[in-house]
Amino acid sequence: MFTSSVAEIRRAVRRYRPLVLQVGSFAWVGLLATGAHFATLALVVEQGLAGPVLGSVMGSVVGAVVSYVLNRLFTFESSRSHAGAVPRFAVVALGAFALNALLMEVLAQRIGLYYLAAQVVATGVTLVWTFTGYRVWAFADRSIRRT
Repeated sequence: MFTSSVAEIRRAVRRYRPLVLQVGSFAWVGLLATGAHFATLALVVEQGLAGPVLGSVMGSVVGAVVSYVLNRLFTFESSRSHAGAVPRFAVVALGAFALNALLMEVLAQRIGLYYLAAQVVATGVTLVWTFTGYRVWAFADRSIRRT
């Protein structure tokens, strides 16, 4: 019985290893993109150049550029051209952009949560949206069979 369970775990690890590695890569890229986003947000707000919502929007744009470049290079193996991937990436990113702005408006402006804490929540929610959208649609190339 014990050896059967171990064999099942090994099969599961082999089966899902590519996905786990991809999620890990996405997480590292996401940390870097989020760092760029937060740095932009904090710089803009702390320098008095804009409020938290506009600062977050500006940070989202910077984070999206970092995310596209690094995810394209390191996370998603796709033969889709930039001409095919960029518009799809933009659609997913714009969805995340709108979701982020909405969450920042509600959490920071209406509820009064500290803007950096609100951004942590917004980032967590948009993470699920973007990974799914990038993996299944933006960078996916239907001519490549995934194992």
